[in-house]
Amino acid sequence: MNDLRYPIGKFTSLVTYTTELRRQFLAQIAACPAEMRRAVAGLSAAQLDTPYRDGGWTVRQVVHHVPDSHLNAYIRHKLTVTEERPTIKPYQEAMWAELADGRSGDIEVSLALLAALHERWSRFLSSLAPADFERCFLHPEIPGPVSLDQSVAMYAWHSRHHVAHIDALRNRNAW
Repeated sequence: MNDLRYPIGKFTSLVTYTTELRRQFLAQIAACPAEMRRAVAGLSAAQLDTPYRDGGWTVRQVVHHVPDSHLNAYIRHKLTVTEERPTIKPYQEAMWAELADGRSGDIEVSLALLAALHERWSRFLSSLAPADFERCFLHPEIPGPVSLDQSVAMYAWHSRHHVAHIDALRNRNAW
């Protein structure tokens, strides 16, 4: 049986990032808002409040988590390009998901936020020179520097990962 926590597998960082891979990752980030909207289309309130797996977040919490996470990424990426090896601030994503806006908020607000954010983020990332993707930030919970290339790849995976949580739940429940 597949691990419901990782429906597309765990993220694996690459040693080398090519221009073609970067193009694919940027396209996946750009596609995330439409893919998320497609994944939740037509779901009832009860379905939105169904965990994607035992012990996991509800679909609603997943939808709210993605813009929370990607807002942090957007800021981290801008810091990486404008500062020399900034140390970024982690956040308690599980605690954020338990706050009222994550547990019971209208998903339309987060879907709209995700679309606007990804429009800005995609425009920003697409404007960068190849050398900018070699710039790094420091994460207090990750050993060593994290390159912008590595972070972009991880957030492309993250986008697909959470859409796949919802798609897999819908398939299992025949929604």
